[in-house]
Amino acid sequence: MAVARREREPVSSQGNRLCGEKSPYLRQHADNPVNWFPWGKGAFDAAINEKKLVFLSIGYSTCHWCHVMAHESFEDDEVAALLNRDYISIKVDREERPDIDQVYMDVCVRLTGSGGWPLTAILTPEGLPVFAGTYFGKQSRFGRPGLVDLLPVLAERWQLEPDQFIEVGQEVAQRVGESGRDGDSVEVTPSLLEIAASQLVASYDKEHGGFGPAPKFPRPHDLSFLLGRWRRGGDVAMFEAVEGTLEAMRSGGIYDQVGGGFHRYSTDREWFVPHFEKMLYDQAGLAVAYLEGYQVTGRQLFADTVQETLDYVLRDLRAPQGAFFCAEDADSEGAEGSFYLWSEGELQSVLGAELASTAMKLYGANPGGNLEGEMAAAKKGGNLLHLPGGIGSEAEEQTEHRQRINSQLLAARSRRTRPHRDEKILTAWNGMMISALARAGAGLARPDYVDAAVEASRFLLDNLSDGQGRLLRRWADSEAAIGGFAEDYAFFAKGLLDLHQATLDISWLQHALRLADALHLRFTSDSGALFDTASDGETLLFRPRSIFDGAHLSATSAGLDLYARLFLLTADPVWEKRAQALLRAVSVEICRAPAHFSGLLQGGALLIEPTREVVVAGTRHSSETSRLLDVIQRSFLPETTLLLVEPEHGDDLCRLAPHVKDMLSREGGPVAYLCQGFSCQQPVSDPKMLYEMVRNAP
Repeated sequence: MAVARREREPVSSQGNRLCGEKSPYLRQHADNPVNWFPWGKGAFDAAINEKKLVFLSIGYSTCHWCHVMAHESFEDDEVAALLNRDYISIKVDREERPDIDQVYMDVCVRLTGSGGWPLTAILTPEGLPVFAGTYFGKQSRFGRPGLVDLLPVLAERWQLEPDQFIEVGQEVAQRVGESGRDGDSVEVTPSLLEIAASQLVASYDKEHGGFGPAPKFPRPHDLSFLLGRWRRGGDVAMFEAVEGTLEAMRSGGIYDQVGGGFHRYSTDREWFVPHFEKMLYDQAGLAVAYLEGYQVTGRQLFADTVQETLDYVLRDLRAPQGAFFCAEDADSEGAEGSFYLWSEGELQSVLGAELASTAMKLYGANPGGNLEGEMAAAKKGGNLLHLPGGIGSEAEEQTEHRQRINSQLLAARSRRTRPHRDEKILTAWNGMMISALARAGAGLARPDYVDAAVEASRFLLDNLSDGQGRLLRRWADSEAAIGGFAEDYAFFAKGLLDLHQATLDISWLQHALRLADALHLRFTSDSGALFDTASDGETLLFRPRSIFDGAHLSATSAGLDLYARLFLLTADPVWEKRAQALLRAVSVEICRAPAHFSGLLQGGALLIEPTREVVVAGTRHSSETSRLLDVIQRSFLPETTLLLVEPEHGDDLCRLAPHVKDMLSREGGPVAYLCQGFSCQQPVSDPKMLYEMVRNAP
């Protein structure tokens, strides 16, 4: 039966409705022949008025497979004609709108068992989901339908059976929405932490590092969690899994051996061939993981990795205003990874024959290239630099060679066409980087890192905050917009808290407290869980909740850590109550798969296991005070918080943390109080004695 269809006007020669958007991802699609709408009431009104399905496409500007689908499908006139005739097409930048992404990713996972980007969903005009998937090419192949086959079938069925579509959409929405509702709780005990650690160790790839099969994603919170369990007396296998993974990632092609920083994930077990996006959140999380690895092992190469990664961020991802851009693309000059590949001739041209020979041996390069399949086509004879011998003692001894080679290659590479850089500034991701810079600055005695964290924090407070505890999500083209989500509040507050721990400037603690209060007041459910969206945010299919720790911590995990540490710093029982309620609210999900919630459990450990508070009383700029502070700031002490009571600022701190009011320096100089449960031992003035007191977990 033929169905009459109303033709939609062709796209203007000036582009579609995305031309005026600030998002780099949306602007990448502004010249498509597809008549895209941005997300909003106008798009859904058009769908209702024209009685058309909605074609929803979600991605981000540095996503390789998003580019592939765009080139194959959205730049194709035949696909565009089908979409323009039968659908209202909406583009969403998942980095700007993680709430929309989370809702329809939950739908995709429920319908298909998996998810990813690009994310594709077909909706009724009211936004009910009836179909979902990820990448779709133009033509059907390998058992996956192509858009030229899929789109007409769904459109015709919608015209013939709209009630059935609506019924399916309502059922899907109900089932997915129910999974995020408040429910029962169970007690989270230390034994659950051990179960999670055992599950992670059982999945450890002893041959190549990391956890589970390919593809392998860096999951720095897993490494931090295992180090924390090992510190609590856990099996040495936990430490070995962490050290082995740090070594494997650092030696693999997932690490940019020339310029520093990590690519998004590895396509293979060996960490050799990555997808080449460089995400700000990965740099932040992995810098912290390598810092903790250095603090535990003392291995200089781990410290070098922290600094090379953060130096890359400061060099290539830092905005003129002092905050940080989102990411760099995988592709340049039409090919994924070509920016990072080197032929033998290029190495010889830059380094000279002798040093090029050393570089090829060090970095596993071959005269004919060391890549296979599709990657080999990115550059004829191209080599992806890695350390095939690993980073054992021999590689560490070659630091001088490596630095000489890298400085010359980096200078030569800077003259290549760089990958696209997404120049959005996101509050949450900047919060993560502020944490990393603050912790690395204190842990490695790099005041320039702390200064960078301060500058980024001031930018966010001045431009993405209203001064009353409300945040905006993103800054782009001198415009701040989009109400902040739970992760923006949690990660920025957590960054400010880490900045306080690095500087011991009470103003950063005060800012963190204000944001943490706003997080609780605007995002908390009746049971104490955190929603992704604010109570006055846009109404979506359902109100999403993110608790799974994926590529980075969830907002829930960051919020739990924030609340627990604020309690340990201030002794205010309100924060303990909020932290305990949040942990209870997600306890059932944790118990189902503990290893998937390592970040949550790390925060939970601060509530269910012994912790310590160190209070140093002394003058900030005194060398004796600095030596006491260094003991805490340069060590791996995840269960320990730090306060500095200064004679000139003691009253301000006592208002926030009344329990320190009697902790004063002695006539002989500064002292440190070691407390547990806010009950303190006699103060000590000798840094060596303080170290002996804190070196083992309580």
